[in-house]
Amino acid sequence: MTYHNEKLEEFNKYVIGKKIAIIGIGVSNIPLLDYFHNTNSYVSVFDNREKENIDADILKKIEKYNMKGFFGKDNLNNLKNFDIIFRSPSAMPFIPEIEEEEKRGAIVTSEIEMLLKLTPSKVIGVTGSDGKTTTTSLIYHIMKQGGYKCFLGGNIGTPLFTEIKNMKPEDVVVLELSSFQLMNMQVSPMVSVVTNVTPNHLNVHRSYDEYIEAKKNIFMSQNEDGLVVLNYDNEITREFAKYVKGKKVFFSSKEKLEDGYIYDKEEELIKLCENGTRRHIISKKNIKLRGIHNYENICAALAATSPFVDVDIQIKAIEKFTGVEHRLEFVREYHGAKWYNDSIGTSPTRTIAGLYAYDENIILIAGGYDKHLDYEPIGKPIVDKVGTLILMGATAVKIEEATKQALSKEGKVMPIYICDTLEQAVNLARDKSKPGDVVLFSPASASFDLFKNFMERGEKFKELVKKL
Repeated sequence: MTYHNEKLEEFNKYVIGKKIAIIGIGVSNIPLLDYFHNTNSYVSVFDNREKENIDADILKKIEKYNMKGFFGKDNLNNLKNFDIIFRSPSAMPFIPEIEEEEKRGAIVTSEIEMLLKLTPSKVIGVTGSDGKTTTTSLIYHIMKQGGYKCFLGGNIGTPLFTEIKNMKPEDVVVLELSSFQLMNMQVSPMVSVVTNVTPNHLNVHRSYDEYIEAKKNIFMSQNEDGLVVLNYDNEITREFAKYVKGKKVFFSSKEKLEDGYIYDKEEELIKLCENGTRRHIISKKNIKLRGIHNYENICAALAATSPFVDVDIQIKAIEKFTGVEHRLEFVREYHGAKWYNDSIGTSPTRTIAGLYAYDENIILIAGGYDKHLDYEPIGKPIVDKVGTLILMGATAVKIEEATKQALSKEGKVMPIYICDTLEQAVNLARDKSKPGDVVLFSPASASFDLFKNFMERGEKFKELVKKL
């Protein structure tokens, strides 16, 4: 029997004749162009890039669909008298022109928020400062192994708005959600996971409190039927528990919880705890991922999928899972040293987690764009785990200073080198490495000083390493 999505049908009727603004035509908003051109609505497109810097195919599409386009630094001067505004994740809701339109009565939303409102499917959403892509990918992998038709989107996969018509109540949508996507969100997934919360994106958010509140939005609109999975070891996410209306499940690698999922470091086992009884789920030796942070991600994925998938199927899926590109990704072995790409390491906490995934001597390549984060906490982990430190980019000085302070406290020394380019850093690491070493590229910084994003940066690193 054909399923009729009544919410979608009602939305399609509502937008007829409406003035719709699409702010930002990056990846997430491009499907909106395709969706709205057949809806008899009046669409205008806004982007702060100059017209000549926008992909020609997108411009052709805007013209073909008879949509108005406003480009350049003053593009939002034309944001007036709209009924619905779809903002991209980078178009923050506190931009004055957007705020003004909202005060006037415009609905301000996003592709992802409208997806959550209109899909009939079960939605599992994941956010956090670290680990969200791996956790999201694990959940998707487990649900598919469990026989569900799944859609993967949000920060990863493809934008799903045009797929809503193909979604059914028995299907599952798995979303990775950033703080930018969650700001001012008025709807929450059925299952919400928060891996952790640490300072991040403070170059964009007006305060750390604003960033925390955005993360909290992933579950704040749930009712008593919702499920929230939280990291017990993170002070902020542990505090989130008091705001949960439905069921909550903790996970931990530091505490022997009475209830929840834990990674037992002594026994090297992931366990399910129920009323103080601990059940062995999976052994570290059967997991392909490395690092305690990944065992925490597995705990979170187990908790999120347990209402839908039997434990035997969960275990099979986890045993098969090999990880996500640019996350402690093995590149090659060269003259006895193993090289790993962890370009996703865009903050100190991510890089710290990566360092503790290895027992071998590490040559660390780090540094990049400065997001105005505190680098003091990375000093001791570098001293504990790294034999040679190679730095580059705007944060090189901050990482060097944090490391020197930690070295001084412990009365140790370490060779520290500063390079101008990634190629120089790779060549230097080659010269300094010995058989048995791990060469880890984990910048602890964003990529925007030299690269479009962390993916491009990681690809460049892999290319350079493969040429050695």
